Amino acid sequence: MTRTIELKTAVPGPKSREILARKDQVVAEPLSVFLPVVIEEGRGATLTDVDGNTFIDFTGGVGCLNVGHSHPRVVEAAQEQLAKFSHTDFTIVPYEVYVTLAERLIAASPFRSPAKAAFFNAGTEAVENAIKFARAYTGRPAVIAFEGGFHGRTLLSLSLTSKTHPYKAGLGPFAPEVYRVPFPNEYRGPSAEDALAALERALVTQIAAETVAAIVIEPVQGEGGFVVAPKMFLEGVRRLCDEHGIVMVVDEVQTGFGRTGKLFAIEHYGIEPDLITVAKSIAAGLPLSGVIGKAEIMDAPADSAVGGTYVGNPVAQAAALAVLDVIEDEGVCDRAAQLGETIRARMESWRERWPPIGDVRGLGAMLAIELVRDSAGKEPDADTATAVVEAAAERGLLLLKSGIYSNCIRVLTPLVLTDAELDEALAVWEEALEATLNR
Repeated sequence: MTRTIELKTAVPGPKSREILARKDQVVAEPLSVFLPVVIEEGRGATLTDVDGNTFIDFTGGVGCLNVGHSHPRVVEAAQEQLAKFSHTDFTIVPYEVYVTLAERLIAASPFRSPAKAAFFNAGTEAVENAIKFARAYTGRPAVIAFEGGFHGRTLLSLSLTSKTHPYKAGLGPFAPEVYRVPFPNEYRGPSAEDALAALERALVTQIAAETVAAIVIEPVQGEGGFVVAPKMFLEGVRRLCDEHGIVMVVDEVQTGFGRTGKLFAIEHYGIEPDLITVAKSIAAGLPLSGVIGKAEIMDAPADSAVGGTYVGNPVAQAAALAVLDVIEDEGVCDRAAQLGETIRARMESWRERWPPIGDVRGLGAMLAIELVRDSAGKEPDADTATAVVEAAAERGLLLLKSGIYSNCIRVLTPLVLTDAELDEALAVWEEALEATLNR
């Protein structure tokens, strides 16, 4: 059988080590490197480093590469637009690609009422602007978020984010009028019923419902460890928003664009949100994000109250249109569902074999395993998760951790992964588990 992985040097190789040594001299210390592999080229679900080593990539640019590295249709679209013009600022000299992308996304979104869109650069900007829309629409200041949620690293988004290290420690004070409540977790608790009760109680004990502009929620928590929101919980959130005139903001930055087997994860629930934030795989890694939502909310801010010099870059938007074409024409959502079934089955077999794998969870191809020191006490084991990731990288598979305790290993592989590449990747992952857990 032809292998995709090809390792010509130890990992990291000498050229990677040399470049990273240079990096240490000139790049700010907080920008630490998780995987010491310096990329030379990416194609599909593979990555080749400067030493000539080829890896299967399960990191996917932290969820930005659902249609793969350098998809030819995306590259062609971006190059064609770049040759025409690269920037004007849409609100100064507008361009058609912005309008076309808005039309395409609205048509594909789960809104039953009239909707509009606005584009930005990064996921954190989309979240911050979603709050602007909600505050302008409701005239209220407060925002409710959830334990384990991740919504970005700028001030308001970081205030919403729920992980102290490495994201928040020492970086306060944070934005006011942000309130946090539990998120249901089938493995660790609380139950969906208890989490919903806690949200309802917060509207009595923490913040009056009539002062809440928005509730911001991920259908599947990304950095939080791929924790899936139960259907009854999201239905309860929707009900409370309706009862109290609160804007329901669904953060689809990591779950969107086919990752869960639907274009948007919220489609699994049959719930119409008020606003959706998108980024990451929208433009295959080019900087682009957006807010899509009900027209009356999107129209609420005053003239020029949202915007920015670079928001809605035409090159990134041309790439985004190509991404949508690839997703539709190549059956990417169906492929995600198929990949998810195969990966989950293998993960379940690992859980039966190795007690330190405490949980397997996710939706579609958005899957993770959680490592614990003992199955009864469920003590998080971040060290073992790190060791597994390192062992996989040494064997040619690139993996990422997640979770509030950094003890989960997640799947963010490009959804264009072939069956042969998937089999090879899962075999390597299993070897890494065996080498780490059997020692």
